[in-house]
Amino acid sequence: MNIGNLIKIAINSLFRNKMRTALTMLGIVIGIASVIAMVSIGQASTQNVKSELSSMGSNMIMIMPARQRRGGVDMGMSSSKSLDNKDLESLSKNTRYVSAVSPNVTTNKQLIYGNNNHSCSVCGVSPAYLDIRKYELKEGVMFTDEDVKRYNKVCVIGQTVVDELFTNGENPIGKSIRFGSIPMTVIGVLESKGQSGMGDDQDDIVFAPYTTIQKRFLGITHFNMMYASATSEEESELAATEITYILRSNHGIKSGSDDDFEIRTQEELVSTISSVSSMMTTLLAAIASISLVVGGIGIMNIMYVTVTERTKEIGLRMAIGAHNRDIKLQFLCESVILSLIGGIIGIVFGLIISYVASKFMNMPYVVSQAAIVLSFLVCALTGIFFGWYPAKKAANMDPISALRYE
Repeated sequence: MNIGNLIKIAINSLFRNKMRTALTMLGIVIGIASVIAMVSIGQASTQNVKSELSSMGSNMIMIMPARQRRGGVDMGMSSSKSLDNKDLESLSKNTRYVSAVSPNVTTNKQLIYGNNNHSCSVCGVSPAYLDIRKYELKEGVMFTDEDVKRYNKVCVIGQTVVDELFTNGENPIGKSIRFGSIPMTVIGVLESKGQSGMGDDQDDIVFAPYTTIQKRFLGITHFNMMYASATSEEESELAATEITYILRSNHGIKSGSDDDFEIRTQEELVSTISSVSSMMTTLLAAIASISLVVGGIGIMNIMYVTVTERTKEIGLRMAIGAHNRDIKLQFLCESVILSLIGGIIGIVFGLIISYVASKFMNMPYVVSQAAIVLSFLVCALTGIFFGWYPAKKAANMDPISALRYE
């Protein structure tokens, strides 16, 4: 039988019972739409996180104290005092692949200006921190190395802090903000960076000389952590190795002993997040694909009903010369067309859901071509797999028994 005639007969048969055909396709539509949406949203999420990390500096390196344990109890990183000025000086002077380094000491303070107050994080850093973390100044200036040496009470503030404290539209430059009981002079305002991929407000921040935070607020000499910038993204691993060697030497760590610090590069963060995101996307897509199995079972069920309803038609076709192969191809064709139409509708709905989700979640809109191609293949295979047995049953009918069927 001509393939064109097979397709024409299959389409006519499907449209003869429009409601039943639509309900049968529903499982395939939901399954394909779910898979497309999950894969697209997962890839968009990964791309969004990578973009956020890149905005922090693609060659940034984070140096943190190792987690401390006392009596088998995890004390966290905050209890460690392994990073200090000696490390800062060594990394600033004795490295080849590190272009900049900044300590970081953090505290939370209630900021007060006039009748307004706002609680936020205050980070003690060096002037190099802005370049390392890719912050830019909107107005004013960054504090200098001289301010660091003199423990000067100056600060640079983010846009959220400006909005919360300077509600009458005043220019914050030159104004004095009280950090608890200590006054600090605003000398700069940062460009807005918005929310991070984790939902944190990157503008709700205050930067001050790290020595000022150490001496005037916390009374410590160590750092909570350190940030460094490699000379290039490609040399990040070399910089990390160099930092490891210098810190182990400074801390007197013998060969074979564990480090009392941890180093994380942006490449490691991107790789870890991408791996986790890919795993979650695969898991969600696998869960969503369960509805494809349900849809396939629906196709098999409806094809059984169709074979039973059209028993006399099958007997008549065989009586006038149709071969078993022709009957089998006819019902397989109906099954595959039913699955493919459902798949196409599902792909359209999946792309629409992905687009709406990307706008709602403020993420890039990503179309996964691989997922679309795979969906077509899955639809065809679903139609063949679940339509094979009913088609075989129809082809194996005895023509005389079929003609006598009531």
